[in-house]
Amino acid sequence: MRRGELYLVRKPGSRDPRKQRVFVIVSRQALVDSRFSTVICAPIYSRHDGLSTQVPIDPSEGLKRESSIHCDELVSLPKSALTHYMGSLESAALEYLDSALAISLGLR
Repeated sequence: MRRGELYLVRKPGSRDPRKQRVFVIVSRQALVDSRFSTVICAPIYSRHDGLSTQVPIDPSEGLKRESSIHCDELVSLPKSALTHYMGSLESAALEYLDSALAISLGLR
């Protein structure tokens, strides 16, 4: 499991295939590698509103269509829920993600 990887996560307790979403791991790698059971993730949506806190990504990163990482909606997910690997972000997208995260957290 690595920072920048995309996973399809099913809503807990749901068997409905529509109750799922792709998330990208945004936690620092030291946390991902630690004994802690959760990591911070950002959801991915098929819509892109053009906000500076949204990172556009394309199918080359493992998705079916152009999508957008929404950095204003960070969540903590159990590592055990991240079982369906979809792909990973390329280095340019990771840099864009870092900038969007800084903006969403008011660090710049």
